[in-house]
Amino acid sequence: MTLKTIAENKCFGGVQGVYAHDSAETHSSMRFGVFLPPQASKTRVPVLYWLSGLTCTEENFIIKAGAQRVAAELGLALVVSDTSPRGLGIAGESASYDFGLGAGFYVDATEAPWSRGYRMYSYVVGELPKIVAESFPIESGRTGIFGHSMGGHGALTIALKNAGVYRSVSALAPICSPMRCPWGEKALSGYLGSDRGKWREYDATALLEDRGWSGPPLVIDQGTQDQFLERELKPELLREACRRQGVALELRMREGYDHSYFFIASFIEDHLRYHARHL
Repeated sequence: MTLKTIAENKCFGGVQGVYAHDSAETHSSMRFGVFLPPQASKTRVPVLYWLSGLTCTEENFIIKAGAQRVAAELGLALVVSDTSPRGLGIAGESASYDFGLGAGFYVDATEAPWSRGYRMYSYVVGELPKIVAESFPIESGRTGIFGHSMGGHGALTIALKNAGVYRSVSALAPICSPMRCPWGEKALSGYLGSDRGKWREYDATALLEDRGWSGPPLVIDQGTQDQFLERELKPELLREACRRQGVALELRMREGYDHSYFFIASFIEDHLRYHARHL
């Protein structure tokens, strides 16, 4: 595997980098960001993976979230993946913002033609961590994951299915039950087909029912003025699933906040400190 350096910039005593590689999972060139805190120059550090939402690349979080200052203080490495393969040339993949390019939904597609490279679940869980562990001074045994919107869905489902890997998980404005919202129904049917039984593997409320969660409390921040709250995000479904399964949940409804990166930047420090306590 050859890792190409796109950019490296000194940042709060550490380094914010962007890198590219040829992916065996997505059959495309994939870019990702890594922030290494200053502590990484002397020792291996815990690592926290961020998954972004619809239409995003690795760049949105790096530039807009304002996470590096606190990550540098806490000694956390941050890894930010892209949200879909790029350059596969699949017909129709750029026809809508909520399916195809920028909308991989962190699933492994089984339906043609998407199964050719839309394997973001295996990329995030398997291929990317292996590359990061081989290329950077991180401690793989201390790993957490978090994300926003579609990426919040990805973080929750990935952690619930890999509880032995991720010590902590949190989300901002996540899609809590893709099986029961328009964004999710479109994505899951397109990538996985019409068998809703297969969808359960990518729905946080279903996974809580099927597998539970014995790690630290799930932490969710949600803005009360989020334009997608009632139609797409539905945190009440996650709250009910946690109640039924006896899973600790900290659901914090943030008065007046919307779905934007202004919301993310306002509460990113809370999430970083939560993960640092458990990593």
